[in-house]
Amino acid sequence: MFSKVLIANRGEIAIRIIRACKEMGIATVAVFSEADRAALHVSLADESYCIGPAPAAKSYLNKDGILMIARFCGVQAIHPGYGLLSENPEFAELCEKDGIVFIGAPAEVMRKMGDKDTARRTMRAAGVPVVPGCDLVETLEDARKEAKTIGFPLLLKARAGGGGRGIRRVNDENELEPAFRSAAAEAGSAFGDGALYMEKLMTGVKHIEVQLLCDNFGNIVCLGERDCSMQRKNQKVIEESPAMCVSGELRRKLMETTALAAKKAGYVGAGTIEYLLTKDGRFYFMEMNTRLQVEHPVTEMVTGVDLVKSQIRIANGQPLMITQKDVHIDHHAVECRINAEDPLNDYRPSCGQISLLHIPGGPSVRFDTALYQGYSIPPFYDSMIGKLIVSARTREDAIRKMQAALCEMVIEGVNHNAQMHIDLLCEPAFTDGSYTTDYLSNRKA
Repeated sequence: MFSKVLIANRGEIAIRIIRACKEMGIATVAVFSEADRAALHVSLADESYCIGPAPAAKSYLNKDGILMIARFCGVQAIHPGYGLLSENPEFAELCEKDGIVFIGAPAEVMRKMGDKDTARRTMRAAGVPVVPGCDLVETLEDARKEAKTIGFPLLLKARAGGGGRGIRRVNDENELEPAFRSAAAEAGSAFGDGALYMEKLMTGVKHIEVQLLCDNFGNIVCLGERDCSMQRKNQKVIEESPAMCVSGELRRKLMETTALAAKKAGYVGAGTIEYLLTKDGRFYFMEMNTRLQVEHPVTEMVTGVDLVKSQIRIANGQPLMITQKDVHIDHHAVECRINAEDPLNDYRPSCGQISLLHIPGGPSVRFDTALYQGYSIPPFYDSMIGKLIVSARTREDAIRKMQAALCEMVIEGVNHNAQMHIDLLCEPAFTDGSYTTDYLSNRKA
């Protein structure tokens, strides 16, 4: 097993990885920006080093700087968490060149599946249904031609990156040009790649994703599905597992399709394949996330499988410790993303010092966060400040437990969205599970 791992990330996911490493007897090295000197992950790691100024481009995305620290500290591996460098094949190759293990998918697989256009082609070749659309559109004129075939409304999507960036809804031909230009510009700025493709906008659908683990010996295990349909501007708000809308037979098909897709891609590590599910039970491949997902605790709560430890073992060359027959899901889990933002003021991000913090407790209640009382949230990074996850025997019990946990949680000093979650959990569309990806946008209207 590795003796020392560097965590190339920040916030709650850095803490999550440090905890897993400590439980496995692995020493940890943290990197931090000048804005994160007082961050919790800095003090929890065995060693910590400043990597650069506050902007992520000059710190957490500083490949050369991170590798310099890794060499200096003598680490055997680097865990990138999610976001930042987690799906960067160039960084994975640089790690390999330096003899350092990148805890994630192989570079060639990231390059193939991270390029969403190439991923669509790969899945089509494997016989996996994909969302109707077209391949890359290099010019606005190309987009106009393809749009006539696809039909409106449609989505312009960046082939790189994720997190809802580089995506624009286009309702008619008049909206195409400004959407094309803004999506390309945003994708170019966020991912260094402004290439776009188009998909038919599917409304009234569910966003279902399947978590998988693959080792270097050809073993593949699917750990059930998550319903991530409660979204705002393509950003997930609430996730739950299992999905109410997925029957036993449909689940079997989803698992088989996911395993086939992973095998076709030559996948290794923890990953997620995302699908759109229609009301009549048809599902379509949307994309593959070649990394740990933000919502991975939902799967951990219902399966008992530690995904971070699994990632580390796989990267260390060990076979999976479980088989598909070992996966039994008899609980229900719900996760709410707690963001420092003001839902009453167009979700304006909030930053400042945490003057009072109380974290809810009780059986099967988990709060993944980097907050502590007195901590000052910097204005430079994502607004998510925690993930509240609960599990119970039934979905109804899980919802009630989440409502109780949200009411117990106290975060003072910044605006946050806990009350919004309390309200959403009470709405009929959530309680009966009928909500779809466009629920929040229609609700706001």
